[in-house]
Amino acid sequence: MSECMTFTSQMEQALEEARAAEKRGEVPVGAVVVSPDGKVVSAAGNRVREWCDPSAHAEIVAIREACRILGSERLAGHDLYVTLEPCPMCASAISQARIARVYYGAADPKSGGVAQGPRVFSHPQSHHVPEVYDGIGAVESERLLKAFFARMR
Repeated sequence: MSECMTFTSQMEQALEEARAAEKRGEVPVGAVVVSPDGKVVSAAGNRVREWCDPSAHAEIVAIREACRILGSERLAGHDLYVTLEPCPMCASAISQARIARVYYGAADPKSGGVAQGPRVFSHPQSHHVPEVYDGIGAVESERLLKAFFARMR
Protein backbone atom coordinates (compact mmCIF):
# COMPACT_ATOMS: atom_id res chain seq x y z
CA MET A 1 0.00 0.00 0.00
CA SER A 2 1.43 3.39 -0.97
CA GLU A 3 1.49 6.31 1.38
CA CYS A 4 -0.12 9.56 0.14
CA MET A 5 1.77 12.76 0.73
CA THR A 6 -0.10 15.90 1.65
CA PHE A 7 1.12 19.17 0.13
CA THR A 8 1.48 21.85 2.78
CA SER A 9 2.25 25.30 1.48
CA GLN A 10 4.47 27.66 3.45
CA MET A 11 3.43 30.59 1.24
CA GLU A 12 1.47 32.23 4.06
CA GLN A 13 4.67 32.49 6.10
CA ALA A 14 6.46 33.93 3.06
CA LEU A 15 3.65 36.49 2.77
CA GLU A 16 4.09 37.38 6.46
CA GLU A 17 7.78 38.01 5.75
CA ALA A 18 6.80 40.19 2.78
CA ARG A 19 4.45 42.24 4.96
CA ALA A 20 7.21 42.69 7.56
CA ALA A 21 9.62 43.81 4.82
CA GLU A 22 7.08 46.37 3.64
CA LYS A 23 6.80 47.76 7.19
CA ARG A 24 10.58 48.28 7.10
CA GLY A 25 10.25 50.23 3.83
CA GLU A 26 11.48 47.36 1.70
CA VAL A 27 9.90 45.96 -1.46
CA PRO A 28 7.44 43.41 0.00
CA VAL A 29 8.99 40.07 -0.91
CA GLY A 30 9.29 37.15 1.49
CA ALA A 31 10.91 33.73 1.32
CA VAL A 32 10.91 30.54 3.38
CA VAL A 33 13.28 27.55 3.17
CA VAL A 34 11.66 24.25 4.16
CA SER A 35 13.52 21.02 4.99
CA PRO A 36 12.76 17.69 3.29
CA ASP A 37 10.70 16.69 6.35
CA GLY A 38 8.54 19.83 6.08
CA LYS A 39 10.07 21.97 8.83
CA VAL A 40 10.80 25.64 8.26
CA VAL A 41 14.57 26.14 8.42
CA SER A 42 14.65 29.88 7.73
CA ALA A 43 12.39 32.73 6.70
CA ALA A 44 13.27 36.22 5.53
CA GLY A 45 12.04 39.32 3.79
CA ASN A 46 13.92 41.79 1.62
CA ARG A 47 16.60 43.74 3.49
CA VAL A 48 18.22 45.58 0.56
CA ARG A 49 17.65 49.09 1.90
CA GLU A 50 18.10 48.25 5.58
CA TRP A 51 21.46 46.56 5.01
CA CYS A 52 22.52 48.78 2.06
CA ASP A 53 23.13 45.52 0.20
CA PRO A 54 21.80 44.97 -3.33
CA SER A 55 22.10 41.20 -2.84
CA ALA A 56 19.89 41.12 0.29
CA HIS A 57 16.83 39.83 -1.56
CA ALA A 58 14.50 37.66 0.53
CA GLU A 59 15.62 34.47 -1.23
CA ILE A 60 19.33 35.17 -0.70
CA VAL A 61 18.85 36.09 2.97
CA ALA A 62 16.76 32.94 3.61
CA ILE A 63 19.22 30.70 1.72
CA ARG A 64 22.22 32.16 3.59
CA GLU A 65 20.52 31.63 6.95
CA ALA A 66 19.46 28.06 6.10
CA CYS A 67 23.01 27.21 4.98
CA ARG A 68 24.42 28.74 8.17
CA ILE A 69 21.98 26.79 10.37
CA LEU A 70 22.66 23.51 8.54
CA GLY A 71 26.41 24.08 8.22
CA SER A 72 26.39 23.41 4.49
CA GLU A 73 26.49 25.35 1.24
CA ARG A 74 23.97 22.91 -0.25
CA LEU A 75 20.26 22.61 0.49
CA ALA A 76 19.55 19.40 -1.41
CA GLY A 77 16.00 18.22 -0.91
CA HIS A 78 14.88 21.58 0.49
CA ASP A 79 12.04 23.70 -0.85
CA LEU A 80 11.90 27.47 -1.26
CA TYR A 81 8.66 29.43 -1.08
CA VAL A 82 8.91 33.00 -2.33
CA THR A 83 6.20 35.57 -2.97
CA LEU A 84 7.69 36.86 -6.25
CA GLU A 85 9.33 35.10 -9.17
CA PRO A 86 13.07 35.02 -8.39
CA CYS A 87 15.29 37.45 -10.28
CA PRO A 88 18.31 36.12 -12.23
CA MET A 89 20.64 36.61 -9.23
CA CYS A 90 18.34 34.69 -6.90
CA ALA A 91 17.64 31.98 -9.48
CA SER A 92 21.38 31.41 -9.82
CA ALA A 93 21.77 31.18 -6.02
CA ILE A 94 18.87 28.70 -5.90
CA SER A 95 20.66 26.57 -8.50
CA GLN A 96 24.00 26.81 -6.69
CA ALA A 97 22.35 25.79 -3.40
CA ARG A 98 20.76 22.78 -5.15
CA ILE A 99 17.27 23.60 -3.85
CA ALA A 100 14.86 20.86 -4.94
CA ARG A 101 11.66 22.83 -5.49
CA VAL A 102 10.75 26.50 -5.88
CA TYR A 103 7.19 27.67 -5.25
CA TYR A 104 6.53 31.29 -6.13
CA GLY A 105 3.56 33.60 -6.10
CA ALA A 106 3.53 36.55 -8.49
CA ALA A 107 5.19 36.51 -11.90
CA ASP A 108 7.74 39.27 -12.49
CA PRO A 109 7.64 40.31 -16.17
CA LYS A 110 10.13 43.14 -15.56
CA SER A 111 12.83 41.45 -13.47
CA GLY A 112 12.03 37.73 -13.28
CA GLY A 113 14.68 35.17 -14.03
CA VAL A 114 12.72 31.90 -14.01
CA ALA A 115 9.74 32.12 -16.38
CA GLN A 116 10.58 35.62 -17.66
CA GLY A 117 13.75 37.25 -18.87
CA PRO A 118 16.86 35.06 -18.98
CA ARG A 119 15.14 31.90 -17.65
CA VAL A 120 18.20 30.91 -15.67
CA PHE A 121 17.19 27.30 -15.07
CA SER A 122 16.94 26.58 -18.81
CA HIS A 123 20.57 27.56 -19.50
CA PRO A 124 23.11 24.78 -19.98
CA GLN A 125 25.32 26.60 -17.44
CA SER A 126 22.72 26.05 -14.73
CA HIS A 127 24.32 23.49 -12.40
CA HIS A 128 21.02 22.33 -10.98
CA VAL A 129 17.44 22.74 -12.14
CA PRO A 130 14.82 22.70 -9.40
CA GLU A 131 11.19 21.83 -9.94
CA VAL A 132 9.27 25.11 -10.27
CA TYR A 133 5.65 25.78 -9.32
CA ASP A 134 4.18 29.22 -9.90
CA GLY A 135 1.02 31.09 -8.98
CA ILE A 136 0.85 29.95 -5.33
CA GLY A 137 -0.46 32.89 -3.34
CA ALA A 138 -0.16 35.04 -6.46
CA VAL A 139 -3.22 37.20 -5.81
CA GLU A 140 -2.04 38.36 -2.38
CA SER A 141 1.58 38.68 -3.55
CA GLU A 142 0.51 40.89 -6.46
CA ARG A 143 -1.76 42.95 -4.22
CA LEU A 144 1.09 43.67 -1.79
CA LEU A 145 3.49 44.65 -4.56
CA LYS A 146 1.01 46.83 -6.47
CA ALA A 147 -0.04 48.69 -3.31
CA PHE A 148 3.61 49.26 -2.32
CA PHE A 149 4.61 50.68 -5.69
CA ALA A 150 1.44 52.79 -5.93
CA ARG A 151 2.42 54.46 -2.63
CA MET A 152 5.96 55.04 -3.92
CA ARG A 153 4.73 57.00 -6.93
